[in-house]
Amino acid sequence: MPIHPIHAAVGDGLAPRPRKTTMQAVVTTGHGGTEQLLLCERRIPTLAGGEVLLQVLAAGVNNTDINTRVGWYADGFDAPSTGGAPAGWKSATPFPLIQGADCCGRVVAVAPGVDPALVGQRVLVRSCMRVAGFASMETTWLGSDIDGAFAQYLKVPAGEVFAVRSDLSDAELGAIPCAYGSAENMLTRAALRAGEQVLVTGASGGVGLAVVQLAKLRGARVIAIAGPAKTDPVRAAGADQVLARDADLLGVLGQESVDLVVDPVAGPGFGSLLKLLRRGARYVSCGAIGGPQVAMDMRDFYLKDLRLIGCTAWEEPVFPRLVAAIERGAIRPMVARSFALEQIADAQREFMRKQHVGKLVLIPPAV
Repeated sequence: MPIHPIHAAVGDGLAPRPRKTTMQAVVTTGHGGTEQLLLCERRIPTLAGGEVLLQVLAAGVNNTDINTRVGWYADGFDAPSTGGAPAGWKSATPFPLIQGADCCGRVVAVAPGVDPALVGQRVLVRSCMRVAGFASMETTWLGSDIDGAFAQYLKVPAGEVFAVRSDLSDAELGAIPCAYGSAENMLTRAALRAGEQVLVTGASGGVGLAVVQLAKLRGARVIAIAGPAKTDPVRAAGADQVLARDADLLGVLGQESVDLVVDPVAGPGFGSLLKLLRRGARYVSCGAIGGPQVAMDMRDFYLKDLRLIGCTAWEEPVFPRLVAAIERGAIRPMVARSFALEQIADAQREFMRKQHVGKLVLIPPAV
């Protein structure tokens, strides 16, 4: 099926130029260590109906990239899965796979029937796609279910790209989709209201910092949990109070003191978080970086009429709301460091050291 040719950047006055046939990409070949990350030449994707082709400008690094590579989603999460056992979010990961859930890109081609005015626009890609419609909870995740942004080019459905008019850099925009989308989705599902008190775990990470900023935009009072060395940037992001990870939360805050817990960490602290919640309050999570196996006292859950909310599928208003916030200058992500695409193994090793604040971002070679 023919497609519109790649154009040069908007405003440079150049005529369309021929499309290349190959690109650089990092392909994850299977479960295991960083030796599974292979930098190679791949064919530039061919568009089908309703799709657009993007030149990737920046791609953030996320927990899910590493979780998928090591087989964390399998039942035996503490060791890489073997023998092709199901270890993806829903089934076996479709290796070989180009990972990367975050994409800031520029539209360089569109399939017939897609508005050609998109060509040349800088866009963000919605990481969590609801291809069966928002009445269904089925999801397609960029970089987990389909090839993602760790490449020079990427194809996605046209309905999943959102033009962004902002002075944020490519790296800053590339830090937004997965972390801020997950954060906004949790606050949307939990219906956070102005004046409520919200506790945010893992507040120095990409999702945690996003929650802090977005909760403040909603007029909430934010209590953040972060390591002592990361207190200042978390406070600068908007937290009203910052507590250390090893703080006695019940001693400092008291039982039934919080309206909402936003917890992408889980792990051994889970049980005490429920004790902090007021009667009828909510707990919401989109991850478990502190460990997926938790212990809880069911009496805290049912005697206090709590709501425990799991979040993977993004609600329809989430991404348009984020883009609007970006364009009015209401949010600004923190980029800890940028790496060249070929440095992906170094970036993931730094990510796992957890010494940074904010996001690590990969920059593909210019085309």
